Amino acid sequence: MFDNDLDWVPENLERVPPGYVLAAMLDDIDIETCSGYDRIRVLRAEQRMASHYSARSYGTMTAVVDVMTEDPDEADFAEEAAAAEIRAALRLTRRMADVELSFALEMRRRAPLVWEALVLGSIDVRRARVIVNGTVHLSDAEARDVVDHVIADAGQLTTGQLGAKVRKLCLYINPQEAKARYENAVDDRRIQVEPTESGTSNLLGINLPPHRLAAGLKRINELARSLSGPGEARTMDQRRADVLLDLLQGTGQATGGGSAIVDLQTDLTTLAELADNPGELAGYGSVIADVARQVAKMQPDAEWRWTVIDPDTGRPMGTGTTRRRPTASQTRQVQARDRTCIFPGCRMPTIGCDIDHRIPCSEQGPTEVDFLAPACRYDHVTIRHGMGWTYIPLDNGDYQWTSRLGHTYTTSGQPP
Repeated sequence: MFDNDLDWVPENLERVPPGYVLAAMLDDIDIETCSGYDRIRVLRAEQRMASHYSARSYGTMTAVVDVMTEDPDEADFAEEAAAAEIRAALRLTRRMADVELSFALEMRRRAPLVWEALVLGSIDVRRARVIVNGTVHLSDAEARDVVDHVIADAGQLTTGQLGAKVRKLCLYINPQEAKARYENAVDDRRIQVEPTESGTSNLLGINLPPHRLAAGLKRINELARSLSGPGEARTMDQRRADVLLDLLQGTGQATGGGSAIVDLQTDLTTLAELADNPGELAGYGSVIADVARQVAKMQPDAEWRWTVIDPDTGRPMGTGTTRRRPTASQTRQVQARDRTCIFPGCRMPTIGCDIDHRIPCSEQGPTEVDFLAPACRYDHVTIRHGMGWTYIPLDNGDYQWTSRLGHTYTTSGQPP
């Protein structure tokens, strides 16, 4: 379907570091005459160049601060003076100039490895912001420790995956500080209504306990799914919104019956209160140890699923539920093995995914755990079956996907 024998693109394009050589190579390429496969290669190279020049721009901003610092008349307010120059030169608002300069200085002072990765084009500005902003509450030493642990893989993760990994590491590095921040934030929990320009309103729950919110969202999803059927014209999103309003008002069809499922992954030492390692709450991400223990203790009216992880291998040691209700054994094994949708970058919890037959049943594919994997409805139906992407399992537990254009991507069903 896609012609891969069009205009030639240099074979070494991926290996050329960003700079004037790569810029010249890209300038000579006519993208309209490239094959579909090579257009992706060019796109990646252009992104490396964009990251490289962004890093140089941020480096120049810090250099303006250095100039101000050297001037005795400006030294006491060097950053403010530099921000004013940057604001005028780039036609930025005062707020945006402050934000951009602060980000540049944070990279140089607290996360130099992030700036270096940006120079090399191995990450982009979006990922750099996730790391820098995600560690702003830590000490300099702790921030650098987190950066050391994430920078090598940062370019292979989506911003959502990277943010989840940064948050998890922050919980590991300073669990007491994380607990204090959590408690202070929960004390400030509130509901906020925001009117929109279209005449509708947005209802925001701010600083809510994640385990309670996860249980509530699963309950809403369950009730919304129960309303589907002949004659139901509302989309799933519309049904969710109507269920929320029905629950708040105590009216409608979705006010009773059923129970939510809370899916938790943690380790035995945390459950036994011998350690304060964070847990992983499906649909949310990493939570502090106290929340993980609360999930295990405070869900008397809901099924919650737990997975105990071997701290040495990271693999499941056992799974279970709080109720003796029948479950599909194979489905539970797949959900314990793969915690999220296995498509590259997707973070949909397995509990909300379809169980996909790697070899379709129509092709006599076996219904066995080794041939099953979780995929969210969109990636399962639209990407895999609709667009023809394929995948194979690898020996280390990862999966290798092949796109329509022939590119391969390695991913896993584990949270970052």
